[in-house]
Amino acid sequence: MAILLHASPKPFSLYRPISLPKPTLHRFKYIIPKTPFSSSSTVRSRKGGNIPPLPETECPVPADQQPINEYQDLSTSFPFSWASGDLVEFCSRLFVTGASFSLFVALPVAWFGTVGADSEPLKRIFGAVSSGILVVTLAVVRMYLGWAYVGNRLLSATVEYEETGWYDGQIWVKTAEVLARDRLLGSFSVKPVLSRLKYTLVTLGASLFVCALLLMNLEGGQKGSYLAPTESGGRAIPGVYNDDSARSFEPDAFCGER
Repeated sequence: MAILLHASPKPFSLYRPISLPKPTLHRFKYIIPKTPFSSSSTVRSRKGGNIPPLPETECPVPADQQPINEYQDLSTSFPFSWASGDLVEFCSRLFVTGASFSLFVALPVAWFGTVGADSEPLKRIFGAVSSGILVVTLAVVRMYLGWAYVGNRLLSATVEYEETGWYDGQIWVKTAEVLARDRLLGSFSVKPVLSRLKYTLVTLGASLFVCALLLMNLEGGQKGSYLAPTESGGRAIPGVYNDDSARSFEPDAFCGER
């Protein structure tokens, strides 16, 4: 006798878990914000630089054209680093530069390259001093142009750069973190240097003006000595032309004149 066993159906439960379809991952894209200062993007370490590293952003600007790196290169290069150093050291270096040029270059040229330098020593000396001041002025102007260029790029909200050459110039808009850091650096590090260079240029310009006035006075005094009146007796004074004295020495040249 065969006994058939039938499996009883499972009782229905209200707490049976219901399987839901898995959400598709391609519908949403989660962007995790990056840390503002990451170790993977650090600024090149320079001498005397305590500048925070560049925020890790998708910056397309090449490293050598980024304002922060341009500032680092300028602050350590010759002679731009003079302006950002100590004030006494800056003035002493400018003085040594001008004095060296005046003493070893301008003065020998003015003394041995002209005729009659022994009779006009002050004129040659003032000329050499003016040449030294002019050389220092040109050096300070070059410093000012370099610092002004870097300062404008730090304070600007955009950065102009070149990918491979002058023909593919691009413009990158700075992020909030980069803009805040660059403007802080430009306001407290670059602007004081520009102010110092401006005052230096004004002082050098005034010195050049004074030297020019002294040279003009010396030149005028020497011309006045050449135009002295003739002595009695009709004798000619060296360096002065007179018709009477010329008639006495060359009477044939004044034939027919009374």
